[in-house]
Amino acid sequence: MLSNDWIGCIFDISQYHESCCLSSKGFVKMEVDPSEIEKVLKILTATPHRIKSSTKGLDKIRLHFNSDEEPWSVNDILAHLRASADVWGKSIAAMIAQDHPTLRYTSPRTWIRKKDYPQQEFQISVAAFTKQRGELLKLLKSLSTEDWSRGATFTATAKGREQTVLSYAQRMARHEDEHCIQIQELLQGTRNNK
Repeated sequence: MLSNDWIGCIFDISQYHESCCLSSKGFVKMEVDPSEIEKVLKILTATPHRIKSSTKGLDKIRLHFNSDEEPWSVNDILAHLRASADVWGKSIAAMIAQDHPTLRYTSPRTWIRKKDYPQQEFQISVAAFTKQRGELLKLLKSLSTEDWSRGATFTATAKGREQTVLSYAQRMARHEDEHCIQIQELLQGTRNNK
């Protein structure tokens, strides 16, 4: 079981490197460092545990509490993480299943409007997030190192954006790490204000 002291300590997420680039010659795959894959898998594996550990024993009022300083409750943050995992996980799966597809970018903030995640009971929502994460990890762990450089072109962005399985997984890991820290700080603030 991970403790709250673990948050942000597995690795320095600022050390990520993009696994693809767009040059004057077009899309170029770059070498994928297996240690980067390991780092991403560690944080993606840990995220559900971090959320559960931070929220263990808390009542519905605390999980849904927001304030002027922090308009998102813990439940809102989890709903946002679920929407992000839906959108980015689906894109990762498409990059794996297809040969460099062109995908329309969908914002998690747009996607969440189509879902009832913010209204779901917290424990049901965290269980669904955990199940979904297990499925994504199973897929990612089945990849060869080379498969992590599989990519896609995303439309509905400024110029069209090149991404890879690794760059999207890194994005997801960075994003989740930031929100896990936000959850811990939010809960620490509500505990101090009691």
